[in-house]
This record gives sequence, C-alpha cells and structure tokens, in this order.
Amino acid sequence: MADTSPSPHSDAPALAASPLRPWAFTVLGALAGLLIFGIVRPDRYLPDQLAIRSAGGVFVAVFALLLTLLDEPARRVGTVAFALVGALIVGLTTYGCGPFDSGGEPWKVAYAALGVAIATPLFQSWRASQPASGAPSFAMPYERAYRCAWSDAIVSAAACVFTTVVWIVLYLLGQLFELIGIGLLADLLGENWVMLTLTGAALGAGIGILRERYALLATAVQAVTTILALLAPLLALGLLIFLLAVPVTGLGAIWAATRSTSGIVLGSILAALVLANAVIGESEPAAARHPALRASAAVLCLAILPLSLIAAISVAVRIQQHGLTPDRLWAVTLTAILSAYGLAYFVTVLRRRLQAGATLREDNRRLAIGLAVLSLLLASPLLNFGAISARDQVARLEQGRVAADRFDWGALRFDFGPPGEAAVRRLAKEGSTPEIREAAGYALKERNRWNLEAAIAPPRRPPVDPSLVTILPHGAKLPEDLYRKLSEFSACDTNLRCLVRYDRAHGEAIIVTSSGTNLYRLEAGQWRYQDRFRTRDKAELDTIGRGLSEGNIEVRKVERRQVFINGVPVGDDFE
Repeated sequence: MADTSPSPHSDAPALAASPLRPWAFTVLGALAGLLIFGIVRPDRYLPDQLAIRSAGGVFVAVFALLLTLLDEPARRVGTVAFALVGALIVGLTTYGCGPFDSGGEPWKVAYAALGVAIATPLFQSWRASQPASGAPSFAMPYERAYRCAWSDAIVSAAACVFTTVVWIVLYLLGQLFELIGIGLLADLLGENWVMLTLTGAALGAGIGILRERYALLATAVQAVTTILALLAPLLALGLLIFLLAVPVTGLGAIWAATRSTSGIVLGSILAALVLANAVIGESEPAAARHPALRASAAVLCLAILPLSLIAAISVAVRIQQHGLTPDRLWAVTLTAILSAYGLAYFVTVLRRRLQAGATLREDNRRLAIGLAVLSLLLASPLLNFGAISARDQVARLEQGRVAADRFDWGALRFDFGPPGEAAVRRLAKEGSTPEIREAAGYALKERNRWNLEAAIAPPRRPPVDPSLVTILPHGAKLPEDLYRKLSEFSACDTNLRCLVRYDRAHGEAIIVTSSGTNLYRLEAGQWRYQDRFRTRDKAELDTIGRGLSEGNIEVRKVERRQVFINGVPVGDDFE
C-alpha cells in the first residue's frame, strides 16, 4: 500500500490567510468574464474579426487564470509578469492559427497551452527557491514543482466542479421562479454576458476558496496521488500481458482491430506516466513503500518505450499509405515526446531497478523543461505543418502515386490552411495533367469540403434501387450523371423511396423523400446540390451591420418556391 502519512514537505507553500482573497478572485473572474464577452461578442456574427476577437478572449482567460493560480503578495510583480507572458503566448498563437474554420492549426494552440501549463509549476518552484537577498538562483526543486503541479491541477478541476454546481443551483432557481410567473432570473441566465460573468465569478471564487485552505489542498493532493498509485498494478499487469501477446498476435491484428491505434496507444502511455509518477512521488519519503507498487511503477516505466514504438509504427504506416497531414505530423511530435520519456525511463530503470526513484525525478525535471521549450517552439510560426503537408500531398499527386479522382481534394483545400488553398490554385493553373487541373479548378469553386467530396470522390455507395424512384413527368429519363447523384445522402439515399421532378429545360431536379426535399441544378456541366446555407461576403455583412445600427429594418412579402403534395407544403423552401 502507498504511504498515507504526511511527509514533512507534503503541503504547498502556504499563503498568509486573507479572507478578502476569495472575494478578490471572484471579482477578478467576473470582470474577466465580462471583458471576454465584450471582446468576443458571441451575440454578434463578425467573421472578419473572428481571429483577433478569439485571441483577445483567450488572452484574458489565460491571464486571469494564471493570476489566480500564482498570486502571492510577496512576489506579485513576478507573478503578473509571468501571467502576462503566458497569456500573450497563447493569445498570439490563437491569432496566428485562426480562424480554425478556415483550415487553421488548433494543435498549435494546444501546444502553446501545454508549454505554459508545464512552465507554471516550474516557475512556482523557481520563484519559491529565490533567496531573500543576493543573486537570483536558477534552482527548480523537483519536490516543490511536483506539489505545485498537482495542486494547480486539483484546484482547477475543483473550481470547474464548483462552477458546474453553481450553475445547477442557478438553473433550478430560475425554473422555480418561473413556476410562479417570475421569469426575470431565467431570462438573465440566458444572456451571454450574464453567463460569462457568472462563470468567471464562480471559477474565481472556487480557486480563491481552495487557495485559502492549503491544509485541505495538501490532503487532496495526497489522496489523489494515493488512489492513482493503487491503480498502478492493474495498468502494469494489463500492459505487461499486452506487450507479451504482441509477438504472438503480430502488429497486423492491431491494425485490423481499429483505425485509432495511435490514439489508444498514446492514451495508454499517458496513463502509464501519470500512475508511475504517482507511485514515485515527489521525494523518497513520500514514495509508495509496498513492493508491489514499486514493482508496478518499474513495469510501467519499462512499458512506455515499446508502446511508443508501436505508436510510431502506426503513425508511420498511415503516413506511408496516405501521406502527410497536419494531424499526422502532430501525432509524430507527440509520439517523439513520449518516446523520449520512454527511453529515459527505460535506461534509468534498467540501471537503478527498484532504486530508480531519485533518478526518475531528475529525469522528470529535465524532460519537463525540455518539453516546455519544445511545446513553445512547436506553437511558434517557425513550423507550419499545413505547408509541409501540402508539399507532400502535391508531390504524391504529381508523381502519380495517387490518381486525381482518388486524391483528397477536400483536405488540401479546406484542412491545410492557406498553404493548401495556394497549392490548389497552383494546380488549377499548372497541374501536370488535364485531370489534375480540372479537379483542382472544381475544388476552388466549392464552398465546403462535403460538397467537394461528393462531387470528386469516387462513388462509395451502391446505386439507388430503380424500383424506389418515381420520375416526373412520367416517361422522362434522367441523365446518367444525375442518376448517380441519387445515391447521395442529400438526394434519395440508397434505401429510401423518393420522387424526382426533372425539369430539363431549366436544368433542375427536385428530389422529394419522406424526410424532406432537395434541389439539384446543372451548373458548368455538373449536377450540384444546392446548399440552403448561404454565405455572405464582407460588403453584405457591413451593409447589414449599418442597417442594424440605424434601425433600417423592414418586413417584405416574398414569393417562394416549395414542394406541395396534395396541397400540403413539404420540406423547406428553395429560394
């Protein structure tokens, strides 16, 4: 069993008690939430300002969170400086990567947040080790960093739980008052500015209350790590059996079982890291004493490296089959990081065996510093995985390793960011074959990847059953390319009875099923589904914005086109 007696250094450095701190954090959280509302404005659709507004909101949220987690009156200047730098890093990364609906790189923001999150307990450890006078020290004691990391995580999680409970109570009160005809509270809780303000206030209050109770927090950290340590033998046994079975079953069985091999293996590695370090503890006096727990920690440490190799092989196979994509490159970086941990743990455990705790703690400190630096590098503009992936995919296409009609134009056009779109434009003009130029040109015209995939990708669904299709006018024959479209989800599907009203003169086909109606039109020689979600350009959005501010709104009667069956309207109107 793990040692549950408190060590002499088990609690985090205590702040002087201040009954005003929870109130101050509550006000800070409320102001942060209100400021985020003013920056993001979720009540207004402002697509041309999405990137800068998202970055501003992220900056305020990260800055407020770091201030509340790190606040220490004696060192407030350093705290504010660190919080400002951390918030700027994540905010600027968000601005540089967004908007994500245009092929941005959300993984960069994740790595920026990871780098700041790892640097936070390291900063707390360094700050606490500074002498009262004299030259500053560069020491980052592992014990203090370990305690601060767990404390920050538990405080953040508990504050989220507290916020959820607050909202449950407020929701119940709102519904209760509505029962007697007073809907003011429920209406207020539905306002965006109120939701963000109350959420920020609740998070600030939760963090402030917990930070005032360090004895309780120290006990919570010890309880969490003890429970996790008790789970280590279960995971160690499972991973040991898995690794012993792999030579018998072969890796082929893993690929055949699921397409999510890398994610499952990487998740297992992360779990092994957490549980192993829960057993190892912050110091030798705080480490688990029971031989079974120590042995399970050793097994987990040894298992990380072979699991990392399996994840690396899985990612390499996908890249060899389908080329590079931003997601696969991010998987490569994560696999490399975990492999570094696995190699360090493997060597240390083989050399020191069951007495490896001290060396593993030093490995953790060094790896954490390296990981923080690497995460910030990955989040910087120095690396653009969209551009790297676009070059690789275009090379595969132009070298004939993948045919133009089987190429993932949707990913290149919409998922690789500006480099992918630029590559499609170049291929439309300079593609090595007419098929490539034609497909690239068509890809530039589509508004979303789903329509593009339906038009370019080879048919993957069986053709629609002719007995399920009624064509009007009777006796009319559908063009072959339109008939092939009937198997799409937006048409008849493959197993639904449907009616097709074909208007050859106007190049239209109205498709009616029990689930609704859809319109196809002949455009540039191809039948295309007419998406009812119309996008607006900047000029239209500016005109609408001026009209809203000036109150220039009118109601008009408009003529619409809609399907009627026996006088009953069916489906939405077309235009």
